[in-house]
Amino acid sequence: METTVRLADLIGALDAAYPPKLAESWDSVGLVCGDPDEKVSRVLFAVDATADVVAEAIDWGAQALVVHHPLLLRGVDTVAASTPKGALLHRLIRSGCALFTAHTNADSADPGVSDALARAIGLTVTGPLDPKPLTALDKWVVTVPRMHSAAVLAALFAAGAGTAGNYSDAAWTVAGTARFRPLDGADPVLGAIGELHEVAEDRLEVVAPPSRRADVLAALRAAHPYEEPAYHVTERAVLPSGLGIGRIGELAAPETLREFTARVRAGLPTTAWGVRAAGDPDRLIRTVAVCGGAGDSFLGKVSRLGVDAYVTADLRHHPADEHLRAGGPALVDAAHWATEFPWCAQAEGVVRAALPGLETRVSTLRTDPWTIGAADGC
Repeated sequence: METTVRLADLIGALDAAYPPKLAESWDSVGLVCGDPDEKVSRVLFAVDATADVVAEAIDWGAQALVVHHPLLLRGVDTVAASTPKGALLHRLIRSGCALFTAHTNADSADPGVSDALARAIGLTVTGPLDPKPLTALDKWVVTVPRMHSAAVLAALFAAGAGTAGNYSDAAWTVAGTARFRPLDGADPVLGAIGELHEVAEDRLEVVAPPSRRADVLAALRAAHPYEEPAYHVTERAVLPSGLGIGRIGELAAPETLREFTARVRAGLPTTAWGVRAAGDPDRLIRTVAVCGGAGDSFLGKVSRLGVDAYVTADLRHHPADEHLRAGGPALVDAAHWATEFPWCAQAEGVVRAALPGLETRVSTLRTDPWTIGAADGC
């Protein structure tokens, strides 16, 4: 029996691994062009949607091209075929090949871009470099007469409460006894004015996103039989997670910076840029921070973390010099493309696991813009 895979299925698998909500506010991720209802049988993975990569995808007969770098990151007012990027989009659309981007959401995912980089150079990851906190979550505690518990729970679930990970309709219920004395002006459903009353109630506990507070409260008030429902809402404290930019890792055994730099060079694809290091060549390296892509914004953080070396890309002269003068860890600088290329195999693995009926391939075309490297060997 032939398995039909739609573009929407591919998007679902990628979004599950690299949730769009993890993307930075300035970023542009997700489907760039393509019809989610179209069938997909071949998917090509690459860092960049260059003209050569687009040609490879079309020549191979791919119905989807998945890349890391957005083709349309900044605002545009035209995708005319007379513009370089517009021409690529027109070629893709005419050939029935969708374009999908996972950028900073793939950087912050667990595992993500920097996990792939760490694995490529032989590190055991111990945590994120710049962790993102767990998503905020409210806990609602509601007490309700037992005979009304099911109706109140149903209303809370319909309002967006009770979802945890891959589970819905989640709640905790504890039986108890409520007591109250209605005062003048009250309109009690149970009991009488001035008399102490006891009733069998349930304590219901559910979680909900803070964004649904108004909806959950409105649903509670509408479904609860009392004029004054008893409830309490608490927000989970900010907690670290495995999500975030960059990774911290360890080598199995210490190496000199000279040896470690050779390790990085061997683990990454060859580029004209190569791999260069800054620091004492004989310094011993054991703990390492990595950040796929441009990572000089984290120089201060890696210094505070006390790692022995930091592997990233696009380091500039003055920030690197000032970092070393301040006693920061050794620096290993590789080509931007090379530090993110290992992610392509990771993303391919995600899709293969989720949609085994697809034919997938990682483009081996080097999309690093630098084409010539010259060094005197010093």
